[in-house]
Amino acid sequence: MIRKAKMADARTVQQLLLKYAGEGMMLSRSLADIYETIRDIYVYEVDGIVVGTAWLHICWEDLAEVRSLAVAEEAAGRGVGRILVDACLDEARRIGVSKVFCLTYQPDFFGKLGFSEIEKSELPQKIWSDCIKCVKFPECDEIAMQLNLAMVE
Repeated sequence: MIRKAKMADARTVQQLLLKYAGEGMMLSRSLADIYETIRDIYVYEVDGIVVGTAWLHICWEDLAEVRSLAVAEEAAGRGVGRILVDACLDEARRIGVSKVFCLTYQPDFFGKLGFSEIEKSELPQKIWSDCIKCVKFPECDEIAMQLNLAMVE
């Protein structure tokens, strides 16, 4: 079942992210960051246990980011990631966002969902709001990808 996150999910969401952050696959998020952005977060649960998370973060009038997509190993390969991204895309459409991007180490996954690779320089709002504060800046090795929602409707 997919749903919006609740405050009670924050620590579980953080644990999912920490596992992948420890492997260098994504950035970790503090509990404070999770609590502050809880409205951005979707979770996927099986038998009452959160096994996946993804966030839709609004960056600008026409731009949002799918971020912090993580699925527990025991739920991998079951379509949970796709369901989470689809929920983010549905919300973006509902609120009128025309472009959604991600920074990822999994370009094949996002490519199957219709995202195309772009240059990070095409995302100045992201670079100057988040990336500049990142420990990987300016040597980020993530791949920027974008989906134009107006072209897939």
